[in-house]
Amino acid sequence: MSRFALRGTALLAAALVITSCGSDTGDDTTAEGADPTTGSSDAFPVTVETAFGDVTVEEEPTRVVALGWGDAETALALGVQPVGASDWLGFGGEGVGPWAEGLYDEAPEIIETLEPSIEAIAALDPDLILDTRSDATQERYDALSQIAPTIGQPEGVEQYQTSWRQQLELVGQALGRDEAADELEAEVDQDFADAAEANPEFDGTEVAVAAYTSEGFGAYVSGDSRVDFMEQLGFVNKPAIEELATDSFYVPVSEEQLPLLDAGLTVAFPIFVEPSEITDNPLWQAIPSVQSGNAVVLDDATLTNAFSSGTPLGIQYALENAVPQFADALG
Repeated sequence: MSRFALRGTALLAAALVITSCGSDTGDDTTAEGADPTTGSSDAFPVTVETAFGDVTVEEEPTRVVALGWGDAETALALGVQPVGASDWLGFGGEGVGPWAEGLYDEAPEIIETLEPSIEAIAALDPDLILDTRSDATQERYDALSQIAPTIGQPEGVEQYQTSWRQQLELVGQALGRDEAADELEAEVDQDFADAAEANPEFDGTEVAVAAYTSEGFGAYVSGDSRVDFMEQLGFVNKPAIEELATDSFYVPVSEEQLPLLDAGLTVAFPIFVEPSEITDNPLWQAIPSVQSGNAVVLDDATLTNAFSSGTPLGIQYALENAVPQFADALG
């Protein structure tokens, strides 16, 4: 099964964080109705502003298909269970991380990520499609919107670069659960604030965030969820890396450029390779921040996925489990 069948430069960069998986299992399922404590049919109709124009959701959706990266977890966090969802990080099963386990009463139909089956989606008879973080092509949007009202990314946002805040706002609006979305955003912000307050050494420290695949190293720039995570803790993404940014959220780093990853804190994680391919690499070992002990290799797949998820629930898991490692590296 191909995990990185991505096209074009921007999509090649996206391959460093997403997984393409398909499944034919599962029958049509029905999403739960709105929890009266978080959503209300009185909110409808609602109009959501997207990059593809205003989208009106006439009635409270009961059959939601969540296709964008993180859309399913975000809907679940707001109390809505999608009948169909894409599994971008290859979790299997219900297609969500361990931090979202138990939020489904019945597993959704898993839909392919990069080239979702229009037929499979239509067969689920959705009344709302969430696609707020994807390759965001007009062709994809046009095909989906023929099935049901489709919520794409915000205007001015590039492929895969919808932030967790923007995603939470869009999904909350479309589901009529703005209040629940606001409450969850405030909760995550408080978790960040608590972590930053407990670790004042983070403030102003330059950070380099990197991934390693079979193709080599790459570094992330502002606009990527991992860099956003670090910046909200008070870190500053290394300016020399930012200067290399294009319209993607990732820049390749050749072996000759590996000193670019030297920073006050260097964070790296493997993607479909063993962590030892980073830690045993002599060029990695030669990076000054690695030699001084100011580097962290996230070698736990669950934590790496949480750090990469860009969803409120994944972020909270990463705050709990990654922040202590960052603090130890700076200790």
